[in-house]
Amino acid sequence: MTYLNIMIKWGVIGAGKMGRTFAHSIKEVDNAKLIAVASLDNKRLNTFGSDFNINKDLRFTNYEMICKNSDIDAIYISTLNNTHLELIKLCATYKKKILCEKPFCLNLNEAEELESILKKNDIKFFEAIAYVSHPQTDNILNLVKSGEIGEIKKIESSFGFKTKRIKPESRLFNKKFGGGSILDVGCYPLSFVSFFSNKNNDIKFINVNGEICKTNVDISASANLLIDDKIDCSIKVSLKENFKNNCILYGSKQKIVVNNPWLPDKKTFLEVFDKDRYYKKFIETDLSVYANQIKNVSKKFLNDKIEINNLFDISKAVKNMKLLDFWKKNIN
Repeated sequence: MTYLNIMIKWGVIGAGKMGRTFAHSIKEVDNAKLIAVASLDNKRLNTFGSDFNINKDLRFTNYEMICKNSDIDAIYISTLNNTHLELIKLCATYKKKILCEKPFCLNLNEAEELESILKKNDIKFFEAIAYVSHPQTDNILNLVKSGEIGEIKKIESSFGFKTKRIKPESRLFNKKFGGGSILDVGCYPLSFVSFFSNKNNDIKFINVNGEICKTNVDISASANLLIDDKIDCSIKVSLKENFKNNCILYGSKQKIVVNNPWLPDKKTFLEVFDKDRYYKKFIETDLSVYANQIKNVSKKFLNDKIEINNLFDISKAVKNMKLLDFWKKNIN
């Protein structure tokens, strides 16, 4: 029997935007199938169920019931940030494999608690930072490993978008819900620069800046980092300003510009500059960025021995949260 003939049967907790994105994306892959959904909102639950052909007996208004169901192999958690801790615990109790939307928790204490629970119960877990599964990310890392770019001297990385106004009830600006620019999008630039540490994530904050808005969350933040005592990094995030949302790697031989690092399309490209020439390196994939994530995570759930680069397992997720937590605490 080959693993190509087996599918992971998924349930989704949360019938909002990201839950629906998952449901659309899973249609693209051949090793996973969505069979169940849970939501505390009955109207939203049934709309989701009808839109994605979920059997009525697999539409749950109770989160424990979806976790208890023996037909479901894995759960995708797409609810608000502040609910992730208890939902991961619940999934672990019923031995479900887990893909949890970022951030998988709100601080380092929660992260370390979850790491202990997941390892104790031998639960397969990944944090949903989708861009790491796109072939573009592998192409960037392979360019660096090949030596083509030379020795990396500096990295710049950003993710910022402008919100029309500060709404205290919005998940982005409500502290109770885990709001703020660092928790919402900080994982992107931090996870990107972390790929280039060869010393077990030897990443030091040199300085940190940020702005706290009227709801007492960070509306913008920036930091200068030093990786492995030799790579200078600058990262920035914002909920009040549209950034270029790119990554730039400055090497001793070449500069690489990644114009769409976080949500790359099926066809994308890297810009490569050196002393004598400029060219574009094109990258194509048959799957959307979220479908690539679902396919790779499902592969790993089907066979843990398969080598799949870059996925954020619990160890990587905790390391990233440690950096996010430090960044967040030190802008105050």
